[in-house]
Amino acid sequence: MSGQVWAHVGQPFESAHYDLVVVGAGRMGAALARSLRELAPHCSLLLAEEGGLPNEEGATILAPGVWHADVPPGQSARAEETRALLGDALNVCGLLDLSTEAREGFPSVAEVWTPELAALIDPGVLPFARPDRRAGTYSAGSVTLADANAAIASGADLMLNVRAELCGTGVDGLAADGVAHVRLHRLSVTNMHEVIVAQSVMVTAGRLIVAAGAAGPSLVEAGLGLVTPHRTAYRQTPRLEVGSTPSSPVLRHAGLLLRPRDGGYTVVPPIPHPDPWGYVPTGGRLVGVPVGLRRETLDALLDRMDGLSALAGEGLVPGRSIADIPGAWIALPDGGWPLWQRLGAAHWLLLGGEHADLTGLSVARELAVGLAG
Repeated sequence: MSGQVWAHVGQPFESAHYDLVVVGAGRMGAALARSLRELAPHCSLLLAEEGGLPNEEGATILAPGVWHADVPPGQSARAEETRALLGDALNVCGLLDLSTEAREGFPSVAEVWTPELAALIDPGVLPFARPDRRAGTYSAGSVTLADANAAIASGADLMLNVRAELCGTGVDGLAADGVAHVRLHRLSVTNMHEVIVAQSVMVTAGRLIVAAGAAGPSLVEAGLGLVTPHRTAYRQTPRLEVGSTPSSPVLRHAGLLLRPRDGGYTVVPPIPHPDPWGYVPTGGRLVGVPVGLRRETLDALLDRMDGLSALAGEGLVPGRSIADIPGAWIALPDGGWPLWQRLGAAHWLLLGGEHADLTGLSVARELAVGLAG
């Protein structure tokens, strides 16, 4: 029997109790909800999302969606499980890891050279390339939506357009009745396009999991008074208008990815240093012209233009204002890799971050197994 979906405040909702409440319907929260419904179908579950749809905005919809096997030994089992969980969603197109110097496993780029690469790479600067033929791309947004739909179809409830506030009372955030409390602020929009809180309801939960991405640690700190070591960063992903096909390989050089998408490429720079609390994205300058790119993004592109020659051409679309450049806050879990953390008697934190493409689904499944048991 399918669960219920509350999309707007016109649908009445009263205070309720759930065995499980998952805050955040991005890729980690939706994957967790799906696994929980599979492993613990007897438990009632509410998935709460601040946006209008699972994956609608933020880091999930802008995620690169690139899987490859180049992970530390301690993460290899999780990476393989994530690849298996992706199933048919993974488009196996391969990945070329480019290098300026000869290294073990890096043959000459001439061995994999194609006319398509000639428009992207200067082989005089990047003469070596290590292929990963099992690597591929996928839409993190589509996977997230499929996971959320599967959870709902198997009985999970979903509430959209709702902002969660953790209510920490008593020992380990528990009230006298021994359950976790979360106040759900249901959002609406006025005729002046202002977002307002139209209703607030209290929900109790036997177990409450915060999977709100970059906002997760601050929710935990504000609601439960627990300070975690996790941080955040703001990443932008410009567009490169150079022709690609679904079979074009992902290119990687010094941490920067060129991910084939929609007939061109998405440029995914390495994560800059963690941003201070309160940062507001502003534009940078490229050869004296104001653009919507942050300085860290510009630096990452400039440092790699010699080898990835397409970045220095007319195909790079930096935009004319900050609104033209897709960008989102992402979590930086302590240690760098997706993780779950128990916070107390009834609270857990689940984070994906920059490596969620590689191991996120496995980590969400791992937490679901623990909660279901």
